[in-house]
Amino acid sequence: HYTAPEAQPGGAPVAGPPYAPAPSGRGRGPNSKGLLIAAIAVVAVVAIGIGAAVIFGGDGDKGDGGGEAGGKPSQAESVQPSEKPTKKPEKEAELPKTDAKALKLEGGTSTASDIEGAKAAGGVYVAGFDKVGAQLTWTVNGIEKGGSYSLRVNYGVPGKDSNATILVNGKKQTRPLNMKNFAGAKEGEWDKGWTNTWAVVQLTKGTNTITLTCDQSNLCGSVGANIDQMWLVEGSNG
Repeated sequence: HYTAPEAQPGGAPVAGPPYAPAPSGRGRGPNSKGLLIAAIAVVAVVAIGIGAAVIFGGDGDKGDGGGEAGGKPSQAESVQPSEKPTKKPEKEAELPKTDAKALKLEGGTSTASDIEGAKAAGGVYVAGFDKVGAQLTWTVNGIEKGGSYSLRVNYGVPGKDSNATILVNGKKQTRPLNMKNFAGAKEGEWDKGWTNTWAVVQLTKGTNTITLTCDQSNLCGSVGANIDQMWLVEGSNG
């Protein structure tokens, strides 16, 4: 037994606003504007990731080629070669030196010590170097290399100039040993005539002989000289 609504007590119910259908093609689906923003954000994140890969991945590629362009190592990769420790120079061996009294004496030469001022041990020197034929010979051992050497001689003269012939390994040298009165002693003052001189000689490696002799052409035959010490200096400087 159906009764229409309008027939029920109180009359017909109050109707709500009429239903308005959604515009054609839109419906009630998701918000299109929000989807668009999200899509743009995703694209931006991907683009940033690719850019970072290009930047940082490029350094790795360059590492395979040896760093910067041209294969040169970067500053961080540069390695300075290690320096070899400086080797201290070896101490040069001292060249021979001798007192004249230790030499081979010939031609009337002999040792003496009555004139003061000789530097040899005990003040002993070689006298008698005042006649033709007088000579003394020094056998020099231990020459490590051949070449020019400066022969130094300590001597004394009586206030007058003298000289003598030099022989090296038996060969006469061109210039005599100059035994000038460098001390400036007055004539006859043997004790004040001590001084030294030098001459260049050519020596060979090993053993050499150096002879001082009084020849006819030398002043020692008339003036004389006392011989004190002899030594060598490398080079041709006085």
